[in-house]
Amino acid sequence: MINDFFGSFSWSTVTDALITVIPALICITIHELAHGFTAYRFGDRTAKDMGRLTLNPIKHIDVIGMLMLLLFKFGWAKPVPVDMRNFKRPRLDMAVTAFAGPASNIALAAVILFIYGLVFVPFGGLYGPAPGRVILRIIERTAYLSVALAVFNLIPFPPLDGSKVLFSFLSDKSYYKLMRYERYGVFVLLIIMNTPVFKMTVGLLTVKLYNILFAIARTTFGFVN
Repeated sequence: MINDFFGSFSWSTVTDALITVIPALICITIHELAHGFTAYRFGDRTAKDMGRLTLNPIKHIDVIGMLMLLLFKFGWAKPVPVDMRNFKRPRLDMAVTAFAGPASNIALAAVILFIYGLVFVPFGGLYGPAPGRVILRIIERTAYLSVALAVFNLIPFPPLDGSKVLFSFLSDKSYYKLMRYERYGVFVLLIIMNTPVFKMTVGLLTVKLYNILFAIARTTFGFVN
């Protein structure tokens, strides 16, 4: 009985960690790579010179952010460095670079759900063998987390990507003034995230967008979840 208990505990702990960590690593890697690659295309080599234009998730991990993810299901990645002084059109190029992150996550979610539809039946669905169920949960979790990351980052509040898009419409004086204070925005965000308003807006939009993408995949492949 004791062996059964610890065996079950170990398996549950490992699978929970995999279902949390693997999707997070995939989503943040694509997100940060999209920022860096877009900046590079606009003339900023900062991310490339620092080795951040890579699919290697280790390059994008923030140790504290990953620990927070494991312990509290909320974390963050190491931001890709961008020097907008290298852009020909600094504010516009910065806005597009910022938007590239959330856009890549929406695209990733669509691709992941396509893969989910392809492997759902071969892996035995939700009632198949345990390894297959775990893989399906990881795939589905990756798609959902990718949508959540996109929606969250589109909030027009510093230091999130949405703020850089919004600020690009401001005057130069207002833009650079607000950018100086973006480092402090994370503390306000932590408070906002624990309010009912956050769940009724960002949370609801995430669920609706994910359900739309999932419905398209389900209609395409005809699987029953």
